Amino acid sequence: MIPRRTLNNLFSRIEPSLTSLRLKSTSASKDEIDHFQELAPTWWDVNGPQRILHLMNNSRLDFIQRITRQGVKITESDTYIPGFNYKDFFPSQISQSIENDIEGKINAKLQDVKYDVLDIGCGGGILAECLARLPNTRYVTGIDLTPEVIDAAKVHARKDPALDGKLEYRLQPLEEVEGTFDLVTCFEMLEHVDVPSEILRHAWMRLKPEGILFLSTINRDLVSWFTTIFMGEYVLKVVPVGTHHLSKYIKSSEVKDWFKKNEPKTHIVLDTKGVMYRPFNGWVEHNCADIGNYFMAIKKIG
Repeated sequence: MIPRRTLNNLFSRIEPSLTSLRLKSTSASKDEIDHFQELAPTWWDVNGPQRILHLMNNSRLDFIQRITRQGVKITESDTYIPGFNYKDFFPSQISQSIENDIEGKINAKLQDVKYDVLDIGCGGGILAECLARLPNTRYVTGIDLTPEVIDAAKVHARKDPALDGKLEYRLQPLEEVEGTFDLVTCFEMLEHVDVPSEILRHAWMRLKPEGILFLSTINRDLVSWFTTIFMGEYVLKVVPVGTHHLSKYIKSSEVKDWFKKNEPKTHIVLDTKGVMYRPFNGWVEHNCADIGNYFMAIKKIG
């Protein structure tokens, strides 16, 4: 049975009340911070409580790199770019030749691209470290509100000399971050804060024009409760009990509505993908972004 309190909160909105805004901004509750504080010692145990995040990280990186590559424009006149699904019409050898030519031109252009990245709610640094290792990354700044996970992130990063000069962790709320960034990431974080709209507002302020905000969270519905809480926490035990709260889940449509209302002329949603965990296959993308977990990429224009 789903608790009555959960059902009463099932369709709560992303927008906060004026009272809550006066009391909170981009903070997480003490219970949330205490929960992640307990997880800090095992953050980098790939078979431990954060195993599900380690498995999801590959899908995160695939999504980020696919979106950034799609934004690369090829202007060379000698490159053939079909305006149709050429793989359905051309022989495989010709299709592969076209694909190799396009990929080669994209790779060449990306050699001159360097991204400054802000990772909001970086935790122990699972995503931040991987982003810092990408050749197109200049610098990654990871922020979080739990001292113990920041300490765990710093200790683990020091094990890899390749991260020197490319990665920094800060115990810092989002509203105190200065400067702007090419990419801002907010993965598995919105469902753990009290006022998610404030995270969106401040994240958007930290984004450069033409920059991209990447986020992922969980739709608020009975399917999500069943898969992420009942099955994920109590049956399969892939995440610790108490990690998720259905009332804090946010529908993908609510995120889009927030941007339509607050940034109607400065954004474009580049892509939204549903993602699901398969016990024997890891995380896979699908096209039902209004059910369960989802990734979203939003570009700042104007």
